[in-house]
Amino acid sequence: MAGGGGEQRCAPGRLLRAVAVVVVAGLGALVGVAAVPEEKQHLMENNYVYGNTKHEVNVYVKVFTNSPFLVCMDLALSEEEEVIDPKYTWIGPDGKKLEGRMDVDLKETGKLMVRGFKESMSGAYTCTLSHKIIETMTREEREKSETYKFMVYAYREADHAYQVFVRFTTKECQLAANHHFFEELKKILNNIISDLTCHIVEASYKCHSVRVPKQGLLHELFVSFQVNPFAPGWEEACHRVPYDCEDVTNRRVREARARIGEFFSKQTYALKHRFRTVPVIHYVDNSFSVIRLDSCRPGFGKDNLTHQSCTSCCVVCDPGTYSPNNDLHQIFVAESCWPQVLYEQMILVHQQQIPGKFTG
Repeated sequence: MAGGGGEQRCAPGRLLRAVAVVVVAGLGALVGVAAVPEEKQHLMENNYVYGNTKHEVNVYVKVFTNSPFLVCMDLALSEEEEVIDPKYTWIGPDGKKLEGRMDVDLKETGKLMVRGFKESMSGAYTCTLSHKIIETMTREEREKSETYKFMVYAYREADHAYQVFVRFTTKECQLAANHHFFEELKKILNNIISDLTCHIVEASYKCHSVRVPKQGLLHELFVSFQVNPFAPGWEEACHRVPYDCEDVTNRRVREARARIGEFFSKQTYALKHRFRTVPVIHYVDNSFSVIRLDSCRPGFGKDNLTHQSCTSCCVVCDPGTYSPNNDLHQIFVAESCWPQVLYEQMILVHQQQIPGKFTG
């Protein structure tokens, strides 16, 4: 299978009917395998994933990291005292033997590691183990073989953005200063986070009349905006990071969200301690709220049904499905891989709305 081009990480997996494991970059270990007896846990800590003759084993590997060792054997067989004359044959997603390939580490004991995992490496890795069984009494020899299938998926961390909601009291909804205030607010917020290559997008406001107990009818500006990590220049910052930079952009946008939260918290203090006369337009105490928005890079998406052990991961799209390219990605908060027909219809609709903008 080849792929295209809440602050939580890939959710810990569970030993479901289809066993799944998740590889965390840099740790060289498997996480998220539950219900494993203590005496078996070292098998996971040693970066091994065992096969199962009854069902395929799902494995999720972060792009540009090494896979764990896939073991051409099930756990029960590995605990036997001896396996006589074992022979291992590994077949990759392209249907060809993996022996001798530069991008794999294949041990004589049948363990396989895929180096520098890319989305194009995703797919079925199948191993056949052939070995002899010798009858104790008769010394009769017979051949036995088992086949183990691993479905290995590349994944990325989701890109984060933050949707912010905040309110300001104003004298009246028709006040001409409302719009000027809103524009100045955007400039201030952008200046606070510009060094992080983050910016404010999709900002808007509406004025509503609000009845407040013991205060009567007030007029308030309901402001919303997104804190986005892809301000002009973000690509250059990413080029300084080896391989990929979603961890960097996510860290920067978290810092941007924290700075903006601190800015609004200071408004309350300023109103109480620095102004003798309350400004005509001022912050509504405790009105700041924020939610995180996740999106996936082109060629990746979320599927909570298919990938139950990695629900927060952006997993490589299956053949015949697509996620938005860079142009469409700016319009949709893309989390899913869509069937080709729906994807083409989406492109057609937006080509009609914005002629010449999209090329598919």
